Amino acid sequence: MTTPQQTPETHGRAQGQAHGHAQGQPHGHSHSHGPAAPVSKHLRKVIAAVLIPFATAVVVGLAVLWPGGTPANERTGVGFDRQTVQGEVVKIEKVDCKDVNAGQVPPTGDTSTAQGRAAQAAQTGDCVKATVEVKSGKDTGRTFVEVVQPDAPRQFHVKQGVVVAYAPDAPHDLQYSVTDVDRTFPMALLAGIFALAVIVVGRLRGLMALVALVISFAVLTLFILPAILQGSNPLIVAVVGASAIMLLALYLCHGLTARTSVAVLGTLISLLLIGLLGSLFIGWASLTGNTDDNTGLIHGLYPEIDMSGLLLAGVVIGSLGVLDDVTVTQTSAVWELRQADPDMGPRALYRAGIRIGRDHIASVVNTLVLAYAGAALPLLLLFSIAGSSVGTVATSELVAQEIVRTLVGSIGLVASVPVTTALAALVVSADRPGTAARVPSGAPSGSAPKAPYAGAFGGLRTRGGGGRRRKA
Repeated sequence: MTTPQQTPETHGRAQGQAHGHAQGQPHGHSHSHGPAAPVSKHLRKVIAAVLIPFATAVVVGLAVLWPGGTPANERTGVGFDRQTVQGEVVKIEKVDCKDVNAGQVPPTGDTSTAQGRAAQAAQTGDCVKATVEVKSGKDTGRTFVEVVQPDAPRQFHVKQGVVVAYAPDAPHDLQYSVTDVDRTFPMALLAGIFALAVIVVGRLRGLMALVALVISFAVLTLFILPAILQGSNPLIVAVVGASAIMLLALYLCHGLTARTSVAVLGTLISLLLIGLLGSLFIGWASLTGNTDDNTGLIHGLYPEIDMSGLLLAGVVIGSLGVLDDVTVTQTSAVWELRQADPDMGPRALYRAGIRIGRDHIASVVNTLVLAYAGAALPLLLLFSIAGSSVGTVATSELVAQEIVRTLVGSIGLVASVPVTTALAALVVSADRPGTAARVPSGAPSGSAPKAPYAGAFGGLRTRGGGGRRRKA
């Protein structure tokens, strides 16, 4: 069996061999010497008639909704909405917690509660006094002291980079405080290892995947987020942005081919289904999307943002990445099946492709559920500690929105398999390049000459009676 992609050398050799086989036998057909299109010209026009208006609508949507930048915001100093600068721990010294916590209420001796245990540790343990130097901003070089309690989850060491919050309205000695650790280097190193692994294994295709990843983040940060902040409908913004990511990523990674176009159509239909189901059940279950401090802060800063629409936008965008994987895999499977047996009709291709898809469905749905469960693990632990029943946990808004997100996305994934498989089977088997040869005079009765066959990927192959073929 020939490989899906042939080098020019092997393709030319295949053509020469096919000519050598055909010489000396009269035949009543002609064949092309170049790579054949995987589908007929008519079908390519049909696919273009569907995708070109869609791509045009996406471009128009980007132009109309383009935000032109993130709107200005006067910082509140709460949560993530704080001014931050870079800092570095320059000195560490251990001190008695009694000395640094003298103003606190002394412990009562009751250590059965979390508050009692924290108060006991604050009065009896060894605390750490960290001297931090500001490394950026207008007060570069200024130092301040951060006291770290013995039970604090984050401990410091000398020369450790930290993120420092700045509160200009606070008293001079309290303007700066450590809010996080600077993780720039380990995160950048991990990203570099990831990029290297993708390029080493995927080569040019891996490089194109990384370019598509950069484009996806660019669309997310330059279009989707600012447009939502400026008051545009989150669902419309998410649909337009996700469609742009889908078109750019799929065609960049897999080429401008009919096979990629089928995957795009399958992804689009599945995204529409996810959007409809998400809109229905988010409204029916009365999910507000405002369930924690972060969403509450967003609603306080930008009350015009539709938080339930923001939740639905997250469902659409979150499902896109897995959908791409499913639709591209299913389309490739059908194309490979067609290459393996050119005589397979659309029904046979669909049945074979859907058997592959069932295995894909089982693994992908389980992956999606576990991904959401892992993200919500601290929340599930809190419910477990509280001894809440399964019904109470499942119907609380915090968990219910994750269940809706998971199930709606999973329904879209499941639907994408038969939809994409059916589209691919219809497209790839819609025509058979090349015409049947006439039986030459003098040939044995019941036999047919083996005529060159231009396969879906352009390589010339020979096919004889009974559908058997061999490598050219």
